[in-house]
Amino acid sequence: MAHPGTHRPFKDELYREFARVGGALASPKRLEMLDLLAQRERTVEDLAGELHLSVANASQHLRVLLSARLVEVRRDGHFAFYGVAGLDVIRLCHALRDAAEERLADVHAIALRHLGAREGAVDPVEAGELLDLVASGRIVLLDVRPVEEYRAGHLPGARALPIEQLRQGTDGLRLSRRREIVAYCRGPYCVFADEAVALLREHGFRARRLRSGPPDWRARGWPVVGDASA
Repeated sequence: MAHPGTHRPFKDELYREFARVGGALASPKRLEMLDLLAQRERTVEDLAGELHLSVANASQHLRVLLSARLVEVRRDGHFAFYGVAGLDVIRLCHALRDAAEERLADVHAIALRHLGAREGAVDPVEAGELLDLVASGRIVLLDVRPVEEYRAGHLPGARALPIEQLRQGTDGLRLSRRREIVAYCRGPYCVFADEAVALLREHGFRARRLRSGPPDWRARGWPVVGDASA
């Protein structure tokens, strides 16, 4: 049996590789970038605009994520499209988020300060709980993300109603006040659903937000539907 000291190079090399992933995640902008890429593929220019970064800075962050194999790039002619490298990356980001919620009181304080009390959110234990209500017509499920994200993957039975469209009013949207509306967006800290619920309630609708978004459903192994015709 080898002396324990001879394993030191192995452990040093191994944990150096683990640290590559940890180092890639050690940036607020890169974490938000992964959250966006979990919704759909994006170009560096798209990411730069969404994150309020220069294209050069966004490219630098992408290089770090590419080096750690957390994102992949797909080339189409002169364009490069970036996306998360796999479901394991989404689950890793969610595990980090869950640990921060559990261990850091500031997470809840920040959410409360910026978003107020967010009572009444829907958070099903199983996908079937919500999808049965949608299929039976007892609730209307609205995806209020940008339509490109809806097309890339949405919850079964969800209707696309981007928040930009909802801001223009509810006339002509064919929404029934007799049925409860559940709105969702990118995930627990996306504010589109909060805004949608507030707007709908102002117009006399019964509305709540869904805490999770399509990446959360994918991570749980729940169904997500792509619809390029939306």
